[in-house]
Amino acid sequence: MEQQRATSHVRWVILGFLTVISFVAYLLRTNMSVAGERIMTDVGLTPVQLGWVLAAFAWGYALFQLPGGILGDLLGGRRALALVTALWGVLNFLVALVPSGAASGSLLVIASLVSLRFLMGAAQAPLFPVLGGSVIARWFPPSGWALPNALTNSGLTLGAAATGPLIAWLVRDYGWRSSFALTAPLALLAAAGWFWYARDEPAGHPAVRPAELALIDAGRPPAVAVTTPREGWRAVLGDRNLQLITLSYFFANYVFYFFFNWLYIYLVQVRGFEEIEGGFLAAAPWVTGAVAATAGGWTCDRIGRRRGIDMGCRLVIIPGLLLSGGFILAAGAAQGPYAAVVFLACCLGFQQFTDSAYWAAATSVGGRHAATACGLMNTGGNVVGGLVALLVPFTAERAGWPAALGTASLFAGAGAVLWLGIRADPEG
Repeated sequence: MEQQRATSHVRWVILGFLTVISFVAYLLRTNMSVAGERIMTDVGLTPVQLGWVLAAFAWGYALFQLPGGILGDLLGGRRALALVTALWGVLNFLVALVPSGAASGSLLVIASLVSLRFLMGAAQAPLFPVLGGSVIARWFPPSGWALPNALTNSGLTLGAAATGPLIAWLVRDYGWRSSFALTAPLALLAAAGWFWYARDEPAGHPAVRPAELALIDAGRPPAVAVTTPREGWRAVLGDRNLQLITLSYFFANYVFYFFFNWLYIYLVQVRGFEEIEGGFLAAAPWVTGAVAATAGGWTCDRIGRRRGIDMGCRLVIIPGLLLSGGFILAAGAAQGPYAAVVFLACCLGFQQFTDSAYWAAATSVGGRHAATACGLMNTGGNVVGGLVALLVPFTAERAGWPAALGTASLFAGAGAVLWLGIRADPEG
């Protein structure tokens, strides 16, 4: 009995909360791409104007990544995540209050939607720098960082998978405004639950037993001299390996943002699926991504324990991105719509297979400034979102959708090649 009481698993409960928060985050960020088709009809937007609305999220998200990481270093994971998660619910609800184009003029409507999505991007920006660089880095041993990041990544992909059928159903039966209003309370519930249970440090949680604390601290490097936040982000910005990791993540996430912004519209308008069927089929790549993300984290950690974290990241990211690029080319060339869905599912699966390895690499290179390092990396990974939101419809209009998908393949290949010059070891 004493032996059982000496063992606790609080870190996995913490991870469960993080996964739920990731799920909610992606439900509330992907909803615009699903509701967008109905919004275009209701307020008179063109696809390019919708692209500006979608791009606004990516710009806010990208610009506030580094400040978001610094926020996590200053406030700690408990307060930072509770604050921003609650804010998501408020901003999501405000979208439901945007007036129709007929009542207030399309310019005002576009400005309102762009502003709210920019603010939503800024509010969601701290999520993964704090989650990976602060919470997971403190609650899991260094040899086990990739799998927890992968499981939270599964939460986000499942949230994106749920968005298609859920939001399509809400939009069809209750209207697009209700789809935003009815999902907003999920963020408030997630924020309250997290703040109630979480602690910044494992030693400060009353349910953590000594055996679990010893496991969490296993292999952790000794503490170094404390630096100021300014010294921290200056060191992070000057690290060559982190700069290359950031650039590679930029290229890799071009593929991700195609799915994030345009998958549902591509399936409905280009491949000819009706709304609800398109919503369910849009979920397939995200479900595949959830499974592949977990497999990628497990693979990265397993290789990393044997051959070092650098090799663990390299052997996951390079083949994953090359396969992802190949499958999106196949999707663009596919004759049948269902074959295209299969190829798209494989594409996103292999792209998500690589994701947790990026976060493990940034955490390793960043050291005690891991949250700031993850913020910088995720800046690069999301600056590209604004490019995708505008370049995809532009390319599709002038050269066709196969060409629009082909650009994603080129970006994936470039991301893989960069890893030939990256070292992800702490001393690299």
